[in-house]
Amino acid sequence: MKTPIVKFTMKTILYVIAMFIIFGPLSSLILWSFAEKWYWPHMFPQEYGFFYWKKVLDADILNSLFLSFGIGIIVTILTLVLTVPMSYVLARYKIPARAIILMIFLLPQAFPQIPVFTNTMVLMYKWDLVGTIPGVILIHLVGALVFSVWTLVSVFKSIPVSYEEAAFNMGASKLRVFFTITLPIAIPGIVAASLLVFLYSLDEFTGSLLIGSPFVVTMPIYMYNSAMGYEMQIASITALLLMIPGIIMLFLLDRYLKSEYLAAFGR
Repeated sequence: MKTPIVKFTMKTILYVIAMFIIFGPLSSLILWSFAEKWYWPHMFPQEYGFFYWKKVLDADILNSLFLSFGIGIIVTILTLVLTVPMSYVLARYKIPARAIILMIFLLPQAFPQIPVFTNTMVLMYKWDLVGTIPGVILIHLVGALVFSVWTLVSVFKSIPVSYEEAAFNMGASKLRVFFTITLPIAIPGIVAASLLVFLYSLDEFTGSLLIGSPFVVTMPIYMYNSAMGYEMQIASITALLLMIPGIIMLFLLDRYLKSEYLAAFGR
């Protein structure tokens, strides 16, 4: 029989291992971001400082940061405009081949992304969209639609139909019921879908590299270019800056993404 001391020791060890797995890679990023000299075989940097932080903030990284935010906001707005009415129809009406329609949205994610984006790039060359911001926005929409449609269909299915039926019985039109009853109730789910789409767009790399590079340099592309040039300090600082909005939005997502939305996924 295990004594309380043994149980406490085992729990502590497991806790430390879990913390190391979660925060180990993050601590490496923090160390690299402040390391002005770090050579093999030293375990820790020989010199610390803010030289590379100053260098990054004085460089064009802010342009990439604002560009990533701008693209993410546009992708989020366009995705919601397209998917809110579509998801409502898929959730409320008996549409033939509804499961197939939902599956079609998953197809770009079901296959390796590089062949999908490469084939898309051939089409975009014909439309002169390669190396342009509209081209990057379009390639982000390919993946963003999946997150939004599947989330919003679950959101609308989780809203009881009886609310709408009561309004219909009072003589309200379908549009009025949608805008005054269904849509306000669905706002938390729409916010959750918006956060998922924005985070996806902010971190999207493969499509941005194939379609946008070298003229459209988003934050992930900036980090990739720094890492390829073995500028580990610059790449680490870029990664940390990219993580900040992601962490904030994950906290917001935890607030707005309700369990009933997840329970309705795929039904």
